[in-house]
Amino acid sequence: GPVAETFRVIRGAVTEEFVRSTQGVFQFELSGDGGGTWYIDLKSKGGSAGFGKPPVTADVVMSMSSADFVKMFTDKLKPCMAFMAGNSSIKGIMMLTLSLEKML
Repeated sequence: GPVAETFRVIRGAVTEEFVRSTQGVFQFELSGDGGGTWYIDLKSKGGSAGFGKPPVTADVVMSMSSADFVKMFTDKLKPCMAFMAGNSSIKGIMMLTLSLEKML
């Protein structure tokens, strides 16, 4: 589905340099089609992304619909806009969300 496809693209975009500069782990609690718990680990060596809980504790946990998540990563929705609109919630270190925007 679109969520799995988005994570496939994210995995391809994760670089060692990006991991070094970000040092953050993101967990996504997605509702709706293709939902569930997904993660992007930009802290562990090499980085990783995929379905399930992250290998280490998440610094940021975002809850949103899977449709909004896909929009966010296809640049149709900025993470900060999503939170201001109240469509999603974020727990953790806001600054890390900005570094995620750079990757998108």
